[in-house]
Amino acid sequence: MLLAIDAGNTNIVFAVFDGDEMRAEWRAVTETTRTADEYAVLLQPLLQFNGLSFGDFTGAIIATVVPQSLFDLRQFCRRYLKTEPLVIGDADVDLGIEVHTDRPSAVGADRLVNAVAAHARYKGALIVVDFGTATTFDIVDDKGNYEGGVIAPGANVSAEALHQAAAMLPRVAVQRTQGIIGKDTIPAMQSGLYWGYVGLLEGLIARIKEEYGQPMTVIGTGGLANAFHKQTTAIDHLDPDLTIRGLVMIYKRNAAQCGKPQA
Repeated sequence: MLLAIDAGNTNIVFAVFDGDEMRAEWRAVTETTRTADEYAVLLQPLLQFNGLSFGDFTGAIIATVVPQSLFDLRQFCRRYLKTEPLVIGDADVDLGIEVHTDRPSAVGADRLVNAVAAHARYKGALIVVDFGTATTFDIVDDKGNYEGGVIAPGANVSAEALHQAAAMLPRVAVQRTQGIIGKDTIPAMQSGLYWGYVGLLEGLIARIKEEYGQPMTVIGTGGLANAFHKQTTAIDHLDPDLTIRGLVMIYKRNAAQCGKPQA
């Protein structure tokens, strides 16, 4: 079995795959101070609830945009899974796509994994919108190559910034309001955050399509994708497990490299 790990700025996702079947998936808060042993303490009871153990794993793959977490995630795989994990971004990991940017090494691992998965699952040129700590808009051409993208503040980041910067404005949840015009501070803030974000999505997607100059399919993924998907026609497909399934695809492509931990 395979353990796929997607470590983001806010959450870290662990998914267990038996072939193409996802057996389990868990989400935890990203903590850069968490050690390899603490990852083991976190995961062992979750595995047991599903009738699994560390000894069931034959491989692991990691994508992280938090460099401080990588050392201990790698050590966890070596120490407890007895396997050398593949790490997205390592020079010997073949993604199967080209990265057409000025600095390919600077593109986030999750964005490249999304490009791989999206091209495998959908046809033609694509825009992948990943709703995370930041909301990213990534362009994938019809051959699967990564063509660049847009990075915007995530909806929750925008909400927190509004609270921190204005003394009289409270911290509010990002959620849909029935109307646009708020009759009090909190609904007015929620309207601005939610419907303003819908406007950001629709505006950026329209401008990307205009600049790209050909039909594009838009895929939504990430933690807040479901909150916005039904309120706009700009997103064609909702695919919440896109990143994790992309990791599985990349692992299969590079499976020959995986093996025992390095000394």
